[in-house]
Amino acid sequence: MAGDRMSWARLLKWSLSYIDGARPSRPISEEERRWLAEAVELHMAEDVVSRLREIALLMSTPLSVLEAQGITPGDIEDLLAELQVHVESIDIANDLHSVGGLVPVIRYLRNSNARIRAKAADVVTTVVQNNPTSQQRVMEASGFEPLVSNFTSDPDLTARIKALGALSSLIRNNKPGVAAFRLANGYAGLREALNSESARFQRKALNLTHYLLSENHYDCSVFAQLGFPRLMMRLVSSDDSGVREAALGGLLEIARDTTLGSRSLLADQDRLQRLLQGRIQSIRMMAPEDLAAAREERQLVDSLWITCYHQPSMLQQEGLLVLPGEESSEQPPDVASGFFEPLRQGSVRRDTPHERSDPGNATRGGMMLLLGPAPGNPRSS
Repeated sequence: MAGDRMSWARLLKWSLSYIDGARPSRPISEEERRWLAEAVELHMAEDVVSRLREIALLMSTPLSVLEAQGITPGDIEDLLAELQVHVESIDIANDLHSVGGLVPVIRYLRNSNARIRAKAADVVTTVVQNNPTSQQRVMEASGFEPLVSNFTSDPDLTARIKALGALSSLIRNNKPGVAAFRLANGYAGLREALNSESARFQRKALNLTHYLLSENHYDCSVFAQLGFPRLMMRLVSSDDSGVREAALGGLLEIARDTTLGSRSLLADQDRLQRLLQGRIQSIRMMAPEDLAAAREERQLVDSLWITCYHQPSMLQQEGLLVLPGEESSEQPPDVASGFFEPLRQGSVRRDTPHERSDPGNATRGGMMLLLGPAPGNPRSS
């Protein structure tokens, strides 16, 4: 029965026979459960791919033709929203290009309607997230360029934020994407985002900045030249807890760098110390529930204090770093490792150590291009 490719109508009739109330229900056998699961999965996969083709065809139709048929911008938004749900599956996301749907989505990034541009960026974000295959396909389909343009110069703030989210997913664990982001003066765009009044925009920019700093130690000096440490110090006092934590994490990454980062922070050592003391005072005054929610912030403040001033912060001395009931940051004794030591040694001999990327001298000349203003590319309708 498991191999019998039943029609959907028959499958539905079979299912309804258990809930129509006409006869007593009986237990479903394991074989029937397997058949039902396989039949549903098979039909849904075929149905989704068929629907992808329909959506791709609609998106490929000229806007003038769609408008003549009564299709509104809201209808297109709904279509993109449906597409985003379908491509949450990596397999379906990778099918999007083969059915002709990826290029139309990228084309919508240049649409004259800001809400459509934003929704198209949402779809790209879902398609490329943790998906190297689709990351490469979006890059090859020239999806990077309109995303950078929208991120740096879109007049609509939501479209800019969505474009940054898509870029962040596109270039993570994607070296060609990171290189393209550098050459496109993306770092200047991040600096502009940190100067915005939107906490959401700031959070996304700080998170991507933290990722870039952690992936390539040379970027610490580039970010220092662009004035990121001072911007992050300002954001440490933000009213938004997510912004504060992301700013502290970025400062900690810079402070841990042995080439230039710590020196760039030491230039503002007094200011940084005052800011951290201010955060410690704010943490002391928090209500118990707020104190528990600020666990990551407490740990970041203490780690940054230790890195910069080589001694524990007052949070440790006053017992505010680890509250009663919270797990200690210290790891428990490793009792079992001795049993697996021979296996681990064999694995070490076989594996090549992972190294962080470093552009080296070959790209240092190009880095100074990042000091200019963010690009402002015109958008076609």
